[in-house]
Amino acid sequence: MLLTEVVQYFDDYVERFKLPVHCEIEVLSVEQLEDRYLLRTSEREHEADNVVIATGLYQAPKIPQFSERIPLNVLQIHSMEYKNPSLLPDGAVLVVGTGQSGAQIAEELYQSARKVYLSVGTAGRVPRRYRGRDVNDWFTRMGMFDTKVQELKSPGDKFQPHPQISGKNGGESLNLHQFARDGVVLLGHVRGVRDGRLLIAPDMNETLAKVDQFEINALKAVDDYIARMGLNAAAQTVPELRDGYAQGVITELDLNASGISSIIWATGYSFDFSFVKLPVVDSDGYPIQTRGVTDYDGLYFLGMPGLLSRRSGILFRVGDDAAYIAQHIGTRSIPAGFLSESWQGRAARG
Repeated sequence: MLLTEVVQYFDDYVERFKLPVHCEIEVLSVEQLEDRYLLRTSEREHEADNVVIATGLYQAPKIPQFSERIPLNVLQIHSMEYKNPSLLPDGAVLVVGTGQSGAQIAEELYQSARKVYLSVGTAGRVPRRYRGRDVNDWFTRMGMFDTKVQELKSPGDKFQPHPQISGKNGGESLNLHQFARDGVVLLGHVRGVRDGRLLIAPDMNETLAKVDQFEINALKAVDDYIARMGLNAAAQTVPELRDGYAQGVITELDLNASGISSIIWATGYSFDFSFVKLPVVDSDGYPIQTRGVTDYDGLYFLGMPGLLSRRSGILFRVGDDAAYIAQHIGTRSIPAGFLSESWQGRAARG
């Protein structure tokens, strides 16, 4: 689905249900007010019996503290601020991070004739299409998005980045080795800066190997599923590129000598639910809840991975959790005793 189609879907949804949507209004705080909630906004105050916080996983951009020591003549922005190559000053660009945002930005930059340095991360890689289907279609059929949060190996697994793929031109594959073949300089993770020189961990080859292995494991899982289900899907061989390994490992990079005029930090986000004036987050800043339902009556979270399963934070599957919360709100709104009286009445009528 294209961006324009997603936007149109939301516009049509609002019109269909006549929803009183208020745009460009910031919620400053959510506070408990006896048995209700007080919302202070940039427009006015509201009171509500129920509050659903659906601000998503990405609130506060993460940028390493050592970025403060980077020379002032180098523009630094987070990936959330990036628009297009023409808005960056002339010169080479360093992109830090290779999740979907970092990889897509790096590709756009080098395809616009920019010299690009790319600090690689551990986000996995998969081809956009495999054996006749979009790879996400296979993952959905295989139930990969249905993995429950209690089935994860560790709580942090619910924050794993999505694999490197792109929606460009209807959906394309991304491959760091192809980037290297096209002239992008791959680097290990940036760990500091000293006297205008970036200090880089010598872990590029190790990280690339993890990315490569992710694809091998993912495609084997798809192959096994196809065989197990007896599906008719033509076999496919994915090209095995190795160009990144041939570049050599760089442990220091002089920003000035490299001509780097911009750094784009595609380093993810941290949680920021500080506007909720209640103790509702854990040590990671993640909401304390059960499938979005908190210990505070009428306060809910929605649209984040790990509320129930991996699909909880995906647009095309968030509706299941939304329905659950809507039912919870509806049950909570029924007067005390109504359910038992109603049930007793039906039982008496046979």
